[in-house]
Amino acid sequence: MKFSYSLLLSAIFGCEAWSNSPSPRKTFSSLKSSLNDSNVVLRPSENPEAFDSQKIGAARVHRYARDAGDSEAEFIMWYHGRNTDLDSDNKLPPLSTGRIGRATSRNGLHWEREEVGSASEDVVGVSLGLNKESWWGFDTAHVGLGQVLLPMSTPAIMTDGGVYLMYYMGGSFEETSIGQYLDKEVKGAEEMTIQGMNMKIGVALSQDGVAFGRVEGDDPSGAIMAPYNKDDPNMKEMLALRDEDGSKVDLEEELYCAWPEVAINFVPAKEREKGTAQRNFYMLYSTMLKATREKAIGVAVSEDGFKWDKRGIALRPDADSMDDDGCARCSVVQKALFTEDKKWETADGWYMLYEGVSSVDGKHRVMAAESDDLRKWTKLGVVLDVGDEGSWDLDGVGAPHLVRLDDGSTRMYYTGQSADGSTAIGVAICKDELTKFTREQVTVAFSE
Repeated sequence: MKFSYSLLLSAIFGCEAWSNSPSPRKTFSSLKSSLNDSNVVLRPSENPEAFDSQKIGAARVHRYARDAGDSEAEFIMWYHGRNTDLDSDNKLPPLSTGRIGRATSRNGLHWEREEVGSASEDVVGVSLGLNKESWWGFDTAHVGLGQVLLPMSTPAIMTDGGVYLMYYMGGSFEETSIGQYLDKEVKGAEEMTIQGMNMKIGVALSQDGVAFGRVEGDDPSGAIMAPYNKDDPNMKEMLALRDEDGSKVDLEEELYCAWPEVAINFVPAKEREKGTAQRNFYMLYSTMLKATREKAIGVAVSEDGFKWDKRGIALRPDADSMDDDGCARCSVVQKALFTEDKKWETADGWYMLYEGVSSVDGKHRVMAAESDDLRKWTKLGVVLDVGDEGSWDLDGVGAPHLVRLDDGSTRMYYTGQSADGSTAIGVAICKDELTKFTREQVTVAFSE
């Protein structure tokens, strides 16, 4: 039965970081520095009691100056991680989600973990952990990181009094049938259940970026967004949703909502041209469609970042493409130009980097798309492939996040998975348009 359970989860998740089902007690290799992992910037903790000692993923990095004239920048990384104690019974989705922590860096390449974390959490080093206060909450079993924003100031300058918004997803101990997540009928799957798969999205606030407090959403579970279910009495109003042009919004039913990515439209409302983004906030999130079992990226809009209205599917798999088995976990940035005076200036349009899953080998790759309005997207293909034979990220790359640097290049932080299922966070660099990334060397390897 355990073997069948593992195979079923593998069919749902594809690879381990995101992922298929090893035993949670499995010990992974420590990924000691070598020629094949010279672009790794963060690995699971070597302390077995740490919240992130088994797996890590979904790095979200921001580079902040304390004021506009400060030449010294600070890099802050939030990420989620899991240890063996979180799911000792092997009942949760075998993801890298669990609790959310933080690390800091001066150059964005060499990182130090936050050792203390929030005083209100049950595990040290954690900024947002499990919901222990509301037994009915959507996030009592595991949480995972989506995005962290500082909307009360500009995207590049951290000012006194700024408030961090963390968008995250979570799962509870509610049991759902594994069979509903499979695109093929498998004997016995309907009787088998899994906890924590009915994931929903929440938001938390912080004044220091270390300790976060939850903001209760409109969903009875406390979430700000839940998978659409036409039979849910709390979602009846969605049947009457109207788009910006007055047309009816036709929503497809969903099995989960997770990995939220939020983009802010800074163009004043009166200056927004037709065919461009019309709302203040856009959320791109990962979902699975109930009718087709497709892994797709949905979109929702908001005026304040707290109350959201769904607008349907933004990106879905294409046949005979490297994402024909699914689209998931994206990062969105506004297009920008690096000027002659060595400054970044925003340009029209948006880029999305996302995970594409191939049915040929089941591996995740980082792919790109572009859009004028954050709603309709044109795919650009693969921008970061899996690693070469023997490399630490041979089995999959994904969960991308972008940071623009002072030399005109763009750095991607991503989660990689090795052949033994171990995960780490690595970096890749792009010198021009976001169409091709190469792995960025972090460690110096000396010949023996």
